[in-house]
Amino acid sequence: MSFRFVVTAPVLSDVRSWGDELRRLEGAGFDAVGVADHFTGGWTVEPVAALAAAAMATTTLRLQTSVLGNDYRHPVLVHRSAVTLDAVSEGRLILGLGAGWLRSDYEAAGLVLDPPGVRVARLEEAVAVIKGLFAPGPFHHEGNHYRIRADTDRPACVQVPRPPLLLGGGSPRVLRLAGREADVVSVVASLRAGALGAAAVADLAAERVVEKLGWVRQGLAEGGRDPAAVTLSINHWLVRITSTEAEAAAFLERTAGRQGVAPQVLADSPAVLVGTVPRLAELLVERRERYGFEHLQLDAGFPPADVAALFPLVGRLAGT
Repeated sequence: MSFRFVVTAPVLSDVRSWGDELRRLEGAGFDAVGVADHFTGGWTVEPVAALAAAAMATTTLRLQTSVLGNDYRHPVLVHRSAVTLDAVSEGRLILGLGAGWLRSDYEAAGLVLDPPGVRVARLEEAVAVIKGLFAPGPFHHEGNHYRIRADTDRPACVQVPRPPLLLGGGSPRVLRLAGREADVVSVVASLRAGALGAAAVADLAAERVVEKLGWVRQGLAEGGRDPAAVTLSINHWLVRITSTEAEAAAFLERTAGRQGVAPQVLADSPAVLVGTVPRLAELLVERRERYGFEHLQLDAGFPPADVAALFPLVGRLAGT
């Protein structure tokens, strides 16, 4: 296993400087940039359009949808967008999908936020549809949520048989689905509440992450899959490079106080990276051995305020 680092694409201001920033990330050793699929809460760009532009500005950086909200996008449209984006990027797309969770998105768009079980069932069916559309030949589907009749030939992807599928989630059902179906499984907090908060922080404590990985293994067993066929990923909701370990400890203590948890809970969480570059390099190797995480997103969906501070860490570990 080798480390691959992902970061949210920089804020889009003018196109020229944005392209320069993307190429800096590429040169620093990042494997991919991601764009989240939200239209409230401070997110400002549409992922498919932004990643197509990013493909034009870079040559090796992979483009990751982090992740497309299934309730916002029909799977036929997702398939068509993915084929186009994979072609534009010459085979650099990572197709991330999720069930949708941010309550303010649904309210802003006038969409019904169905119970989690309904949304996950719809995602499960959408995954089957999207995989079926990537396969050659006619594809018919009659389900509870989608009815598809694709009789005509469809354009082939650059990546064969399709781009890597990333499924992210924090609940048993989603992570079992990911274990059965995904190429990359992204472990995140359960977001049943429809918003980020203290509950999400607690849900990424070390013991909870171990439980979540157990659900992934259940899905792998259900699908009869080799665990080596799946890449384990995690989003880091708290990342800070410090000059000393004392500075790191003080930062964790302040943050833990605001979140209402013990500092050690944050220090031990696989979704938290706070410390000096040498210590974090050691820590990520330790966590890879313990949990299996090798695909690492160094933010929680927003561009890091000081992404250059991460370059020494990425440069030290990327590909190792």
